Amino acid sequence: MKKILQVCAIDRSVESLLYPLIEKLMDEGYEVHTACSDTGRFDVLTAKGLTLRSIPIKRKIDPISNLGTIGALYRLMKREKYDVVHVHTPIAAVLGRVAARLAGVSHVIYTAHGYFFHEGMSKSTYQMYYTLEKWFARHMTDYLLLQSREDYELSVQDGFSSKTERILHIGNGVDLTERFQPRHVTREKVQSIKSSLGLQDDHVVITYVGRMVSEKGIFELLEAFRKLAGEFPRLRLLLVGDVSSSERDQRGQNFVELCRQHPQIILAGFRTDIPELMATSDIFVLPSHREGLPRSIIEAMAMAKPIVATNIRGCREEVRDGVNGFLVEPKQVSPLYAALKKLVVDSRLREAFGQNSRSIALEHFDERTVLAKQAALFAQLTGQLREEREQEKGGSGEDWTRREHSSFP
Repeated sequence: MKKILQVCAIDRSVESLLYPLIEKLMDEGYEVHTACSDTGRFDVLTAKGLTLRSIPIKRKIDPISNLGTIGALYRLMKREKYDVVHVHTPIAAVLGRVAARLAGVSHVIYTAHGYFFHEGMSKSTYQMYYTLEKWFARHMTDYLLLQSREDYELSVQDGFSSKTERILHIGNGVDLTERFQPRHVTREKVQSIKSSLGLQDDHVVITYVGRMVSEKGIFELLEAFRKLAGEFPRLRLLLVGDVSSSERDQRGQNFVELCRQHPQIILAGFRTDIPELMATSDIFVLPSHREGLPRSIIEAMAMAKPIVATNIRGCREEVRDGVNGFLVEPKQVSPLYAALKKLVVDSRLREAFGQNSRSIALEHFDERTVLAKQAALFAQLTGQLREEREQEKGGSGEDWTRREHSSFP
């Protein structure tokens, strides 16, 4: 049985981002381990059948801690002899690739869920992170997978790999047929959630789902909502997420305290019932400063919600301004307030944008397509597809991986 190691910073990333891929790989016969920090979700994930390895991974540059992480990952990789190491999230991806190279792992894959450098940075900061990402992509990575098309095009144009064909655009998606299917959330379930959150049927609910950190635009959102709340007493802001102790940015603690003081803001904390929460919502908002190809927007689109997001990489690949939502400039309160107000006052516009969101999600953001692309690459690298085809064809020895997946050299 071929062995794969997934590496990311924390267990919540496994739960929110990686679980569908891990489940698919396990279903296809791979032994999959995941190395990350345990922040309290290990028991839940283990109960789902995942094999987890607790490796402390700080989400910031800390030389002593980072070296310790590299050492722990190196020892794990040498002991388990993985066929493929697949890394995610900025710091964990760097440390994981260093450990994989030292351990002599044959195939190292990096999925960039969104490059850390972005257009909102100063020129010098952008250049520093750009240079680091490019160097690690060229010298420590065998295959570079990009969720955002903008990231993909930049990587190809700027030569992030000496072999351009090893830079692959995989996109992002969710389960559109079962989990994120509006018809599957009953009226009774919606009423139950509304009751638990103190919501009434005549409330207009703006929902945010994500980390409580300043780069998500939460402080601009709070200021914009305060203005709206003064005009619309029946308006509510539902905040889903919390502040992890592993975050570099702990200003979210102050944000949460400010929100607790506002009678029209609901702090739901960390939740896993996202489809049901989306079903109780009227508008979804993500005022981020930096994104890759945000899954939260796709989840809201799949549940037929209108979107207000910032005009940045990733978000503008999902939101078509004036079609399924509005795009506003990042770090600015007034445009965010104005866009939200347009949707708050116009239920017909919310409905039209929401239906367009669902249609766009069905066309472009199906999780099955994203998973199939990655599964094909793993089959190519491990020879699993060759073995299966040879069994089907009586061991003819023909290179089926090359014929069916020629995009994976």
